[in-house]
Amino acid sequence: MVMAGTTRTAGDDRLDPPVVTRCGRRIAVRCLWLGRPDRPVGRITLDVGEDQGGEPGVWAALTPEEARGLARLLLHQAGAAEQAAAGRP
Repeated sequence: MVMAGTTRTAGDDRLDPPVVTRCGRRIAVRCLWLGRPDRPVGRITLDVGEDQGGEPGVWAALTPEEARGLARLLLHQAGAAEQAAAGRP
């Protein structure tokens, strides 16, 4: 049983492997459950690990709405970067 104020995470590196950037940072995305089991509060976590030089990483917890907003921004920027690489404005 999970008591108030405790956390549970969902995710398995075998099923949801982290993204590893070209500079070696591992970005893990997980679901974090806070609070009591009968009234859980869900958050999506981003855990950006150290780079190859040992620079510390960062961690963030987002609401589902915030996670969807970030996903939209990432997809928009990825499309813009691909177009620029292909020589299209």
